[in-house]
Amino acid sequence: MGMWKLCKRVALVGGLVYLSSACAPSSVNETSSPAVAVTGATPSSPSPYESWLLVDTKADKLTIMQGNHPIESFDRIALGSSGAGIKSGRGDNKTPVGVFRVGWINDHSRFRKFIGLDYPNPDYAERALREHRIDVLTYERIRAAWVKGRTPPQDTPLGGQIGIHGVGAGNPGVHGAGINWTSGCVALDNQQIDALRPWIKVGMRVEIR
Repeated sequence: MGMWKLCKRVALVGGLVYLSSACAPSSVNETSSPAVAVTGATPSSPSPYESWLLVDTKADKLTIMQGNHPIESFDRIALGSSGAGIKSGRGDNKTPVGVFRVGWINDHSRFRKFIGLDYPNPDYAERALREHRIDVLTYERIRAAWVKGRTPPQDTPLGGQIGIHGVGAGNPGVHGAGINWTSGCVALDNQQIDALRPWIKVGMRVEIR
């Protein structure tokens, strides 16, 4: 291997180690403000005039939608290092699929901007309760917070601090290389997260599929 290729590989690996700490709830608390009250159960289908986010994990794309019409798309997103699917718990590095709401926004994140999602939602809590991964009290805490429109507890065995964020001061080459490098979040590059931010508000529907 030539010296240039070796140096490039070392730089990418080093950048990956730095970036992989993203949205790791054990070391990073991205919550900057509590969610305002958003009453209701699981978000219903969006209205024709409602703006919402669609994260297509198969196409590696995040799209701003208005009703059923795409407004703007961002390609080459990154997911958790274990891919996307049903998240089983803290530390599995998987991006959870499902329907969520924006729970909080941190405009001063180490990852430039952090758009927090209200994971774990009742669907994940119910599944975990059936599989005896959480107890009834933990389930009730999650559901009560969610119904009141507040961010569910982030300290349960199901994990937390899941959101959409940028690269921040990390190595943009890692993200540009198409590597799924997060601990379970959805990542855009810094220019994309800046373009997305004006569309975001607390309570906004986010569908990851």
